[in-house]
Amino acid sequence: MRLRNKPWAVKLVHEHPESVIDRPDPSLKIDWSKRFADISRPLEIEVGPGKGKFITTMAEKHPEKNFVALELQMTAAGMILRTKLAKELSNLQILCADAANIDAFFSAHIASKIYLNFSDPWPKTRHEKRRLTYKTFLQKYQTVLRANGQVEFKTDNAGLFAYSLQSMNNFGMNFDFVSVDLHNEKEEVLAANIETEYEHKFAAQGNPIYALHADFGVK
Repeated sequence: MRLRNKPWAVKLVHEHPESVIDRPDPSLKIDWSKRFADISRPLEIEVGPGKGKFITTMAEKHPEKNFVALELQMTAAGMILRTKLAKELSNLQILCADAANIDAFFSAHIASKIYLNFSDPWPKTRHEKRRLTYKTFLQKYQTVLRANGQVEFKTDNAGLFAYSLQSMNNFGMNFDFVSVDLHNEKEEVLAANIETEYEHKFAAQGNPIYALHADFGVK
C-alpha cells in the first residue's frame, strides 16, 4: 500500500521518539527492554501494518502482550502513532524501517508471533525475492521467533497465497491452520480474527480471504 505523503504524520513521528524508532542503524540491535515497561511479556510483530487497524486493535485487546509495528512508510507510521497516542497504547512501539533487516533489529528468539497481513504480492517473477514469504525472509523470521513461534499470514491474493504455501512447505514449516475462505470458517475462528482495513474492504466486496498459521518447529 502506497500512501500519499502527509506532512503532519512526519512531524508527529519526529515529536515522539519515545514511541517511534525512525530508521535505526541495522548494525546495532535495539534494546527493547528500554521501549517496553515489562519486557517479559510475549512480543508480537506485524510486518507492513499500513494504517495500523490490526496492530492497534491487537494492542488494545491484549495489554498483557507487547507489540511492534514494523512499517517502512513514514506516513503510515504517523497514522499508527496517532491511534497509539489516542488510545494510550503503552504496549505498542513503532519501528520505521525496512523489513529486510528484521533480524538486525530484534535479538534471536525474542518474538512469539509475526503477522503478515495483505502484503504486496510482487506478482512479477523478477520481484520474487521481495515477497515477504520468500525463503530469505522466512529464514529471518525463524531467527527472530521463539521455539514454536508462529507466522500468521492473510491475503486476498490467490497467487501470493499459493506461492506462500509452497515457499513455507519447501522451507520445512508446519501448517497449524489453513483457510481459503477465512470469513466462512467456524464461529470460534471468526471470533478470534481481527480485520485489517484491506480485509474489511475486500471481504465486503465478496472476495475470499486466504489465511494460514505456520511454525518452524522446535529449534
